[in-house]
Amino acid sequence: FNYNTSIHATTKQTPFEMMHGRQVTLPFDQQKEIISLTQDPEHSQKIRIYLEKLVNEARNNIIKNQQQYKARYDLHRQDLLLKVNDLVLVKTRNVRNKFDIRYEGPFKIIKQLGIKTFIVQHVKKLTLTRQVTMDVIVPLVERWNLIQ
Repeated sequence: FNYNTSIHATTKQTPFEMMHGRQVTLPFDQQKEIISLTQDPEHSQKIRIYLEKLVNEARNNIIKNQQQYKARYDLHRQDLLLKVNDLVLVKTRNVRNKFDIRYEGPFKIIKQLGIKTFIVQHVKKLTLTRQVTMDVIVPLVERWNLIQ
């Protein structure tokens, strides 16, 4: 009950008000002794307009918050700069157990289809090619031997 009556940070409205078009009457609120209901023929029209206004406000608040979250995330994010013939590892599909391998490879990038989409080919199994996106690729870097 507390969740539906508290103002959400993203929408700046209560879920109860967005659902029913009015503020919730809590059990400890002061109640009037006599309740009179008036018959307004345009009542459903007014409620519908009010609910549409609430939904539009919530949508605008959500979009504004999403843009703020994206700006904050992108502040320290660096995109990978991958080129054709770079070696990469590809995240395995359907990882089931804790100790299963998480990445397969090495793969070589043979073609770039879009900004974040590549076709990769396995280095040893040349018939194994995949179309992958940036979120499943880890660049393979050569480690230098520090002990000499």
